[in-house]
Order: sequence, then C-alpha cells, then structure tokens
Amino acid sequence: MAIDKPTDRNQLFNKIISKSSLKQQVYRNTFDSFALFQDVIEQMDAEYKEYIKNDDSETEIPFESKTKGDFEVQVKFGGDVLLFMMHSNVFEFSREHEVMRTAYVKEDKSRSYCGVIHIYNFLADSFKYNRVNDVGYLIGRIFINKDKHYFIEGKRELGYLFNNFGNHTMDNQAAETIVDAAIRYTLNFDLLTPPYEQVKMVSVNAIKSALDNISFKTGKRLGFKFQVDQEQQTDL
Repeated sequence: MAIDKPTDRNQLFNKIISKSSLKQQVYRNTFDSFALFQDVIEQMDAEYKEYIKNDDSETEIPFESKTKGDFEVQVKFGGDVLLFMMHSNVFEFSREHEVMRTAYVKEDKSRSYCGVIHIYNFLADSFKYNRVNDVGYLIGRIFINKDKHYFIEGKRELGYLFNNFGNHTMDNQAAETIVDAAIRYTLNFDLLTPPYEQVKMVSVNAIKSALDNISFKTGKRLGFKFQVDQEQQTDL
C-alpha cells in the first residue's frame, strides 16, 4: 500500500537548503576571519624578529607563532601563550542573550547565527614542562555572522572595544586591533600566588609527581572563578 507524501515536502526541502546554506556562509566567513588572525600573528612574528635585531637588551625575549592544523594558531611572547581556536560548528544565541534584543538581529534573525573563535591565555611554562594540570583562561570569544559582522564577549580591553555587533566588520585591520588588544590584556594579567591555605599541605604522591613532572597546578588566577567583570557594560 502506497503512502502519500506530505504535501509540505517541498517546504521541508527548501528549509533544509536555506538553513544549511546559511550555516555554510557563516562557516566560510569564520574560517576566512581565522585566516586573518593567522596572517596577523605571523606578520607580528616577522616584525618582532626584525625589531630585536636592533634591540640593545641583553636578555632574549621570545615572540613566536605556531599554526597547528586548520583551526588553531598560537603566539608565544615572554612567559605567556595566546591560543586562537576556531570551532568548526555554527551556533545561535539563546533567547535571553543580549544580542537577541538588538535592532540589528530583530531586523533579520538569521544574523544571530555565528561561528566562534576562542582566545585562551596559558603560561608558556605549562607547555614547556608538560604541566597537564595547569589551567588556561578564556579571555575572549569572537562571534562572526553571515555578514562578516562580529562582536566579542571578553575581558576588559576585548569586551569594551568590540561589542557593537551591527557596525563592526571583520577585516585585516580589525584582526590586527583584536590581536594587539589580546596581547595587551595578557601582559597586564599577572600570575598571582595562590592563597597560603590552599598550598600549606601536600601529599607524598603530589610532591613526588611535582619533582618528576613539575606538576603542581598553576594558573594566573588559581582558586578564582573566571567570569566577565561585574562592572562591564554591553552595547551590542
């Protein structure tokens, strides 16, 4: 016995094509934007190497870039590492998110679909000494939509400077400004000693592991929850 096809099958097919095409466009924009960050970081690496040729300092301070695969690029400077990571999927914001209340998104809801690039800060020694227990910090995440418009959720310099979704377009100049701001923030985000009460006792196993692998957990704000500053204002 033949089963009748639903009369709205074409409508379903159209929705599949429309939604998938939107996400593919967002993905391409995010991937292109990530390539801009790679180019900026590699250019900074080259500029730094030229700069230190004429630097009179006796201490050699590293500034190095490294690309790992299609979705990850690192920049190491001094004792810090910034890790830029692109997620391969496309996301939409929850109904409660501020971006959903902007005129820009209300005018066209498809603008709320975004790719995302995360910026993490780690201690360089965490990688150098393979301290797998060390923690990194998300200092910002960049959202990019079908129009190549972007905004950033992040700490201080990043969160304040790049939060106007409808007016900011991702290009080479924007990528340069964001990388500069991320490095400036990291330079001011210093390593704090953990509270004495947290480290006054240690097990034999932990101290042996520490001697073997330098595996005490270390982080810039160990013991403190990372979250957007209470005083930060949004202007999406």
